[in-house]
Amino acid sequence: MLKRLKKYSDLGYSLIAIILAFAIGALLIYLSGLNVGKAYSALFNGAFGSLFNFTQTLMNTIPLIFTGLAVAIGFKSGLFNIGGEGQMYLGAFVTAITAIYLSFLPSIILIPLVLLAGGLAGSAWSFIPGYLKTRTGAHEVVTTIMMNYIGILATSFLLLRYFQETGPIPQTVFIPESARLPELIEFSRLTWAIFIAVFVVILCDIFYKRTNLGYKIQTVGKNSSAAEYAGISSDKMMVLSMMISGFMAGLAGATIVMGVLHRFITNFSPGYGFTGIAVAVLGRNKPVGVLFAALLFGALQTGGITMQLFAKIPMDLMVVIQGLVILFVATPVLIKKLLRK
Repeated sequence: MLKRLKKYSDLGYSLIAIILAFAIGALLIYLSGLNVGKAYSALFNGAFGSLFNFTQTLMNTIPLIFTGLAVAIGFKSGLFNIGGEGQMYLGAFVTAITAIYLSFLPSIILIPLVLLAGGLAGSAWSFIPGYLKTRTGAHEVVTTIMMNYIGILATSFLLLRYFQETGPIPQTVFIPESARLPELIEFSRLTWAIFIAVFVVILCDIFYKRTNLGYKIQTVGKNSSAAEYAGISSDKMMVLSMMISGFMAGLAGATIVMGVLHRFITNFSPGYGFTGIAVAVLGRNKPVGVLFAALLFGALQTGGITMQLFAKIPMDLMVVIQGLVILFVATPVLIKKLLRK
């Protein structure tokens, strides 16, 4: 009963945080001398106003689900993985190269193999900070931030040195048709990746609620000393958790290459790895919560463009609203005080 009440309490705080953020956003729009109704109407229509707009919202949601899960999974073991961006780039790069060099394989084999390659690339990259944390005590926040730069610049170097295709920007050749995820609606760029993302969310939810290994990881995250006393190796669980976290970030890069870009391009990400931190916080580090939080941020990203074009609202305002959501979610005491006022 208490767990159920806490669940509803967490959901309530997240909803109140969203409402407060939009209310303050409305106040900022009004003080700027702009039309609040027109702004939010454009935001909603841009995100959900038509089938095409909704597909674009879902397309932007997919990588945020994976990067949000990457951060949330790290948190489950008490680690803060800020390296999702670099892990995503490595996953995207390895995905493209694997698809190009194994193009002779049929789709039924190639698509799962390429997805797995992208996920494993992210997992291998996240193993390093996990190992350093357990062996040397190096803080994962510092090492994952540093490895973001190394990962992103390493993919750029390898691309420019060995795999660049002629064009206006650094990029690989297109991956073969057999390695591409099929579109659900023609010309929408919304692919079967949305079902893969939802399936992964369900798997993660089952993993942490129903499996012994998931229970061990969460035990380490809550109290590593108690876990050690119970015979659970904290070091192993931390490294494993970081590798699963990196696998999710790698999948984000893989689905972008296989479903949207159809090749690897330098600087392709608008910051999905960092936005995933906000998604995980809003989703309370729960897989299902991450799913809905990613949808919200995907809608803000898609609708924000329409709001900027038709209501003349600066795109920066969407960043302000996102920041306010995280501020309120991260500080429930502040929400309580505001509600009393």
